Amino acid sequence: MATTESIQTAYIDYVLTEGHEPKSVYLFAKNNDITEEEFYRFFGSFEAVEQSVWADIVRKTVTEIKTQEVWPQYSAREKALSFFYSFFELLKGSRSFAVYSFKKHARPIGTPRVLDSMKNIFESFADDILRDGLETGELTDRKFFTNKYKDALWMQFNFILKFWIDDNSAGFEKTDEAIEKGINVTFDLFQRSPIDNLFDYGKFLVKNGGFKEKMGF
Repeated sequence: MATTESIQTAYIDYVLTEGHEPKSVYLFAKNNDITEEEFYRFFGSFEAVEQSVWADIVRKTVTEIKTQEVWPQYSAREKALSFFYSFFELLKGSRSFAVYSFKKHARPIGTPRVLDSMKNIFESFADDILRDGLETGELTDRKFFTNKYKDALWMQFNFILKFWIDDNSAGFEKTDEAIEKGINVTFDLFQRSPIDNLFDYGKFLVKNGGFKEKMGF
């Protein structure tokens, strides 16, 4: 009897053995003793199978890190770091497939479509930790920019994924370094900076007598 997991496993084994996706759903189903109807009960295409594999890894990552006892005490930055480290640790077990799938669907600009389902789960997770960070005051709420924080995290994720695909260092230690530096820089931008103080001061002057008068112009 076909299941989501059995189809995923059979598909991954085929593409890693043959170097390409099956010629048709009919042949794939026949070679795995299932019917086309059973295949389509779970997936609409081979690309949908790949999307589900990526999505499951992200889903599993989120589930695992949220079971940690220290999770509720983590800052938003620490939650992001925990996710990134855990995701790429899990992805090591599927590296051959990840490299095949990512390179197969790579585009000159933008995220490969095969990551669309994964992106939805990632963005939901990012929304949660960013909201927590804003509520605690860890992150700065900036008009017109706060709703872009999630996009910045996704861009960072996409960059590190590409970095990991090409990383040949032992234990992928360079990817770990990229995660640490990338997430810290990103969250530094989300937090209050001297520029925010300058903007606040400018707004204060405008509201209280005008900028030119206060500056003696």
